Amino acid sequence: MVINLGGSVRLFTTVAGLRCYLELHRSQQDGLKLNQPISDASSLAPAATVGLVPTMGALHQGHLSLIQRARQENALVIVSIFVNPLQFGPTEDFQQYPRTLETDRHLCEQAGVDAIFAPTAEELYGSAYCRQQEQVTQVVPPQFMTATLCGRSRLGHFQGVATVVTKLLQLVQPDRAYFGRKDGQQLAIIQRLVRDLNIPVEVVGCETVREASGLALSSRNQYLSAQEREQAAAIYRGLQRAKQQFQTGEKDTNALIDAVKVELATVPIKPEYIELVHPMTMAPLDKVDEAGLLAIAARLGSTRLIDNVVLQDRQPIVAIDGPAGAGKSTVTRQIAQALGLLYLDTGAMYRALTWLVLQSGIDIQDEPAIAELVSKCEIQLVPGENPQEPVRVWIDQQEVTEAIRDLEVTSNVSAIAAQPAVRKELVKQQQRYGRKGGIAIEGRDIGTHVFPDAELKIFLTASVQERARRRQQDLKNQGKGDISLDELERLIYERDRKDSTRTLAPLQKAVDAIEINTDGLTIAEVRDRIVALYHERVSTAAKA
Repeated sequence: MVINLGGSVRLFTTVAGLRCYLELHRSQQDGLKLNQPISDASSLAPAATVGLVPTMGALHQGHLSLIQRARQENALVIVSIFVNPLQFGPTEDFQQYPRTLETDRHLCEQAGVDAIFAPTAEELYGSAYCRQQEQVTQVVPPQFMTATLCGRSRLGHFQGVATVVTKLLQLVQPDRAYFGRKDGQQLAIIQRLVRDLNIPVEVVGCETVREASGLALSSRNQYLSAQEREQAAAIYRGLQRAKQQFQTGEKDTNALIDAVKVELATVPIKPEYIELVHPMTMAPLDKVDEAGLLAIAARLGSTRLIDNVVLQDRQPIVAIDGPAGAGKSTVTRQIAQALGLLYLDTGAMYRALTWLVLQSGIDIQDEPAIAELVSKCEIQLVPGENPQEPVRVWIDQQEVTEAIRDLEVTSNVSAIAAQPAVRKELVKQQQRYGRKGGIAIEGRDIGTHVFPDAELKIFLTASVQERARRRQQDLKNQGKGDISLDELERLIYERDRKDSTRTLAPLQKAVDAIEINTDGLTIAEVRDRIVALYHERVSTAAKA
């Protein structure tokens, strides 16, 4: 069934309607690609991408921030609105939970959502649900992930969450699904679910949106009186007090929890739990070694509120994104040297894999074989003995620093790097370096996808005219002839368009990135500006 509410956003209440809509979208995009010249096909690739934002409705700015992120990264955005009965206990607020579909629809339309999926419980779970809830097939997360935090008191809650999310992912089959970090336990369980069941979707965790007081936005905030809303901000203050102690060297769980309790004692809030757990496994921690999730659930009056903060004991990460020709590689190398960070040379990683493919005798067009190879290989980047020496590159215990610069590797690396499986696996290896931090890295989506929690994000750019001038000078220096500025500007403009709209690793500026336009600046001036920002923002934050 499709309900036309007079706007551009479509509202589907049945599985059949949603599936038909999605199938038509995908078939239309496939038809466009088939009829498009191969040279232009890459510019159409993003049109097939689908982003899903699962919600229970009563939308607020927090939900809208997820929708905005999905809108930026996908051609089609689907928002599900479903108050899921399976995740509510018998004494919880299922019947009272706010249901504001008409208001939600207007908000979705303003945010550019393409379609809303708002089924009934019978439509989503089948007629068996109405007869006996236990007859519905459900997905059970690992017990160790539900034994702490909300799972201890909300028995069956995460089973209901896992079930509805699995159903939505199967129905929509999105490229990306967006969840807030406010419920850290839910996000970790969904990430585990997707990994364990091999569901081909990227789970995107988005930062918690807060009121001016620091109170995390929630649909349940509307239950609070004006006075209670003010008092509830003590939850955030308590978490920040603990974070400040952590940043000054405190790693003990009890001491960090006590810091939260000190702040909560100033208001009539009743904590249900305050726990420090591993952010991925939810296992309780005695102290923070690398990272910890300090989470709280508390009641203020009859309203239950949750919040958390991630405590990360790692060196800072500097993420630099920007268009081709903005000077990213040179600047990032110099920043790493100036700050004593490892330059995470992603280009060298792709070259190392290309070398391994060639050594293995695999056809560079054989994507399944290359996917097998990259999923089993290990690439290591080792700093030189002094800052002037280049990073040494190893793959599967063999040093290839010099070998990856030969002509055959150079000629084939672009074809290898363009393969989605290669990109996916090498991003995983890059993120492993990020666990301990201390790196500087550049690319197109480092701050939005690879390291969204980087301590300093820079978007380095320059006008098309300036980049064309620089490119023309480079070509002259290489003795490669005189190409007109007009032609170079046209090529750069087209490159920017394709980089920004490509499905794989699109060029994007993170919301919290600092933009630096390098027009008229030397490499040294850009480097010094970023180093100053690092000392101002990162070093100062660490001492706060």
